[in-house]
Amino acid sequence: MRPHHAFWPKRLPHRITPPATSLWQNLAISALRYPDKPATVFFGTVLTWAQMKRAAERLAARLQSLGVAKGDRVLLDMQNTPQLIVAHFAILRADAVVVPVNPMNRAEELKHYITDPDARVAITTADLAGEIAAASNALPPGQRLAHLIVSHYTDAFDADVQGDDAPPAPWRDWLLARHAPPTLDGGQVHAWKDALAWDGPLADSTVGPRDLSVLPYTSGTTGLPKGCMHTHGSIMHNAVASSLWGAGSAETVALVVVPMFHITGMVSVMHTAVYLGATMILMPRWDRELAGRMISRWQVTNWTNIPTMVIDLLASPNFASFDLSSLRIIGGGGAAMPAAVAQRLEDQYGLKYAEGYGLTETAAPSHQNPMDRPKQQCLGIPFMSTDARVVDPETLQEVPQGEQGEIVVCGPEVFQGYWKRPDATAAAFFELEGQRFFRTGDLGRVDEEGYFFITDRLKRMINASGFKVWPAEVEALMFRHPAIQEACVIGFKDAYRGESVKAVVVLRASHQGQVSEQDIIDWCREHMAAYKVPRVVQFVPSLPKSGTGKVMWRALQEAEAKASVD
Repeated sequence: MRPHHAFWPKRLPHRITPPATSLWQNLAISALRYPDKPATVFFGTVLTWAQMKRAAERLAARLQSLGVAKGDRVLLDMQNTPQLIVAHFAILRADAVVVPVNPMNRAEELKHYITDPDARVAITTADLAGEIAAASNALPPGQRLAHLIVSHYTDAFDADVQGDDAPPAPWRDWLLARHAPPTLDGGQVHAWKDALAWDGPLADSTVGPRDLSVLPYTSGTTGLPKGCMHTHGSIMHNAVASSLWGAGSAETVALVVVPMFHITGMVSVMHTAVYLGATMILMPRWDRELAGRMISRWQVTNWTNIPTMVIDLLASPNFASFDLSSLRIIGGGGAAMPAAVAQRLEDQYGLKYAEGYGLTETAAPSHQNPMDRPKQQCLGIPFMSTDARVVDPETLQEVPQGEQGEIVVCGPEVFQGYWKRPDATAAAFFELEGQRFFRTGDLGRVDEEGYFFITDRLKRMINASGFKVWPAEVEALMFRHPAIQEACVIGFKDAYRGESVKAVVVLRASHQGQVSEQDIIDWCREHMAAYKVPRVVQFVPSLPKSGTGKVMWRALQEAEAKASVD
């Protein structure tokens, strides 16, 4: 027994036995159980579970006709759409491996996602097809794509939709645009509708829990992105565990706005919903007004998000017109939820915001806060079937409770290793008490009740005159200032102290022009230790964010380092 077991949801086991079947079977079973139930809603257009299964089978047969065989990697580059889900499961039905790609990537970046997994087939939307084709065409003939399947957004919704289901006005040109198919040197471009009209044979599936299912890539913060080898079993575990943890059922209605190319949206939202036969209300991008309307219109019960989305929605001038009464489960990760915002959710709506933690390597959650007893700005407790520890990064020995160290994880959701990178795989794992633990690279601590808290990335630390400053701690403190909407803390070179602290700040609209940089510094002096206080504050209109909504602190840090050299 670990201390956190005292706070474990009483209705749940500590460990689970997931189905020993492929991920495809989850879709097949939901289609069998709930054929006419909405699987997805996309700008008012409903796709039922039976329709989704039929479309995925047609596309799987087409993939096989194009030469996709068991274990082949297929690139999937899309925003949140019904087509993404259909394509994802079609690839799995063809016994192939999904390579999910961030649609923000450009041609130069996409080359790596074609060559590293040796992909020969890609599936995308028309607005992104040109970038993929350009990436492929720039490669040597033997490394190029052979086939590119291209969908238009309007393949999945009525372009004339009006009312609450209509896309935001700024999106209409993007969503309704009809792009000419690109030229794929040495390959063929296929229309989505033609691929789904294919009526050729579909071979039987032979994959099981130990076969590869998805190959998501890490963010590439150090060197080129690395593919994380996940089996049907590792994804299945967290899909089933997430459904249990969130009290999910076929009656769950999930707002799907976290990107499904990312591990959280893919596993904790999409695969969980498919396993349950739940309904997914899809948003291709974040828009607070659309989110408010979708929650109200479709009576959303579950919303996994990035805290910045909640902050943005609460700041909407139309917020009072939104009906949040249907929400039962709300939570997320990627950044700490400001305590004041979490308190407002609980005070006004009775919603406890439950944060979680996980990495691409752990198929999303390795930690999750109990829904009925979450702690604010906390990673939560080790997830179902999971053992997590805090160890000394140098000795790899467990540190005493309360002390800071590296968070390490052992469990069925942990990936098999990095694709083609045995060196990186070996460095990422170590043995402790006879078990294989994955090194997350995140620093944290465990409190007396067994809840985990993150302090920072292993290498994200500012050394100011020998004092170690953890940016996440300073950011959490700065969030308490009423004028600060967002803050990112980085280091800059200081001839006297070695390094000093800089805060890049986004002010709330209500405080623009009313506070100065010096006001923020003075406030910080009153609320934190002197060595933590930012010596420089820079106001910006927005912070750079990844496709998953995480603040890209490295981009700011690198820009600062370059500026100091210049």
